[in-house]
Amino acid sequence: MQDALIIFDTTLRDGEQSPGAAMTKDEKMRIARQLERLGVDVIEAGFAAASPGDAEAIHAIAGVVKHSTVCSLARANERDVRAAGEAIRPAASGRIHTFIATSPIHMEKKLRMQPDQVVEAAVQAVRLALEYTDDVEFSAEDAVRSEMDFLCRIFQAVIDAGARTINVPDTVGYSLPSLWGERMRRLIERVPGSDKVVWSTHCHNDLGMAVANSLAAVMQGARQVECTINGLGERAGNASLEEVVMAVKTRRDVFTCDSRIDTTQIVPTSRLVSQITGYPVQPNKAIVGANAFAHESGIHQDGVLKHRETYEIMRAEDVGWSTNKLTLGKLSGRNAFRTRLSELGIVLESEEALNAAFARFKELADKKREIFDEDLQALVAADASVDASDRFRLVSLKVCSETGEIPHAHVTLSDGGSEIQADELGSGPVDAAFRAIEKMVESGAGLLLYSVNNITTGTDAQGEVTVRLARNGRIVNGQGADTDIVMASAQAYLNALNKLYGLEERAHPQV
Repeated sequence: MQDALIIFDTTLRDGEQSPGAAMTKDEKMRIARQLERLGVDVIEAGFAAASPGDAEAIHAIAGVVKHSTVCSLARANERDVRAAGEAIRPAASGRIHTFIATSPIHMEKKLRMQPDQVVEAAVQAVRLALEYTDDVEFSAEDAVRSEMDFLCRIFQAVIDAGARTINVPDTVGYSLPSLWGERMRRLIERVPGSDKVVWSTHCHNDLGMAVANSLAAVMQGARQVECTINGLGERAGNASLEEVVMAVKTRRDVFTCDSRIDTTQIVPTSRLVSQITGYPVQPNKAIVGANAFAHESGIHQDGVLKHRETYEIMRAEDVGWSTNKLTLGKLSGRNAFRTRLSELGIVLESEEALNAAFARFKELADKKREIFDEDLQALVAADASVDASDRFRLVSLKVCSETGEIPHAHVTLSDGGSEIQADELGSGPVDAAFRAIEKMVESGAGLLLYSVNNITTGTDAQGEVTVRLARNGRIVNGQGADTDIVMASAQAYLNALNKLYGLEERAHPQV
């Protein structure tokens, strides 16, 4: 029998630290439900002490998730640990994940603490966490640059204090697979009581080796991998959940462990996270990219047609690529719509929300012959991005683009209930629309990213637009989706503006 590999997903915490990827409580709830469907063992739902909103989201997730452990991050201090403990209190299975930096540079420059003080803080945090749950995880931040003797000392101390999981993070993405595997092997060998705990690895992707380092640790005894959907995360991101899971599953000749992940839910989960965060998946991304199972070369096509395994090491349907085939149309009724949403793990909070979504579905069905699962997810994501407190709403948009003429846009907005309008020229219809909006709003924000992706295939496909704006050091993402790209672009721009004007900036967990 193979050992169990615990999949610890931190999309809702570490993944949310990507610039502009902060999520609302409802968005976090949707992703958490999907992570539970995926079969994730531990969902790190956030950092409770970062903000009241984060604590509320963790508490809400803990109340609805039943088959996955719900975890909150906490620095090694009483305020953080108690906030985490209260946040996970409703969970059927709850965990507190406490951490402190252990490298000389972090202890001296950031913490300004002596090694003895760091060990004492770690032990006290673990003991305090045990007041709320018997499932306590300890992480040594920047373990990659920490001294081996000190790591052994602090890990032994927290194991003696009651920690059940020991996480070894490559916080800055500095290590190499051979070195990281060796570090994990030596720690397991040297730390007294290592057989009493689960050893975990958390790798960042700054050198493009997060997955490789994670797998190297697994081969040397780690039985928990901390990862995110699509490799989302600050800087270059984290180890990609889908790549870790499929590597272990595909190479059973090498790995003596396997996860309980339902791999057919990988692609739907990837798409949901991409839609909510506004981070598109690159086409050549392993497992979940649009080209992951595409064959252009004639030699490859010929081989696959004759025998799939000549060029494919896994089946596309095994990771969920076949899940978009069930369609709805304009004749589909409300019950079929509700049922399909439920099958996709989408739960609307009220009958009013369902009615509004169904009305938008009917509008979309008049534009598109067939409605795919991705369309439904985008539709609900668009509804979720609109808040009753939003300052700006699009009333009407008219654009004109003609050969030999400068594109022109006329935009009418609702600003706090009062209608305003503006006309502007631009280098294209989208540019003209953005200029008209800025003429009215005068936000002073810089446009960092403008991205368009088709949600499904065909000329009638919805376009999904992501806009990233920055102002005074704050970065936000906005999303919009429509069969009309210019309309979707205006929606995305306004969605980003409403975030700039409406929400306080989320505190960074490690500041």
